[in-house]
Amino acid sequence: MTVAYAPHDAYVAPARARPEIWRLIAGLVVVAAVLFGLQSALRAALYALAPETLYAELTMGEGTGTTPASALILLGSFAFMALGAVAAAHHLHGRSAASLIGPSVARAVRDFFRVVGALALLYAAVAVLPPWAGPGGAEPEPNLAPGVWAALLPLTLAALVIQTGAEELLFRGYLQQQLAARFASPLVWMGVPAALFAAGHYVPADFGDNAALVALWTGLFALALADVTARAGNLGPAVAMHFMNNVFPIAFTAMEGALSGLALYTVPGASEDPGMLRAAMPVEMGMLVCSWLAARVALRR
Repeated sequence: MTVAYAPHDAYVAPARARPEIWRLIAGLVVVAAVLFGLQSALRAALYALAPETLYAELTMGEGTGTTPASALILLGSFAFMALGAVAAAHHLHGRSAASLIGPSVARAVRDFFRVVGALALLYAAVAVLPPWAGPGGAEPEPNLAPGVWAALLPLTLAALVIQTGAEELLFRGYLQQQLAARFASPLVWMGVPAALFAAGHYVPADFGDNAALVALWTGLFALALADVTARAGNLGPAVAMHFMNNVFPIAFTAMEGALSGLALYTVPGASEDPGMLRAAMPVEMGMLVCSWLAARVALRR
């Protein structure tokens, strides 16, 4: 292990007591069972309480999350993923929920805010560049009324913390730790979670011919998250990077369609026009590299 990844040793230590691969596979089955079981229960409850509104919005593909209520429910439901990871860690590995975060939860929180601060400065610097007209030249259009958007913003941010925190708890927490406890090579404990994360974001129904390109970007993003996790020895920086990556396209300027219900602005036609997404991808790649470097600098302080 490199000197830069020395903190990763303590981060992985709780997973070494029960590192068997069969336990990890069984744990992923537990995660899936908890996630899909609770999602089904939620859909059943919404069908009983609001069959023509929230239930319909959460089960109609591109219409998913197009209103504030349905978007908040969708993001909040990622808590089920976190519950699954905690259940797997406890029942199959004898581990606590806190061990998935790192040796010190307080340090993870501190590193989270350090990276959020660094990325906020980066995004502020980008914001003062010449006005952005959107991919392919599309102008953002008003979505929520400013007053409504501002009133919902605390709930939006809380839901995004739940969503990004849950994904990190599973991929850079449970999965990365258990793989690292069994395999010393970063190619395994970084690469396997990144590949699974990318596969989960390969959605031809939403991205068409660009689905592979989106999955590739997502895989590279996952590798950056694994890297900052190993350098910090806790989940704080990865959650911060993931949160800041998601907050702007969900809370500020969203593509028209799925998960646009909480945005101040939307970019019309972005999800239907493959050329618009391809045009935006070089910028997204550049922002990924800059965000990763900013997070690394923040962790050195």
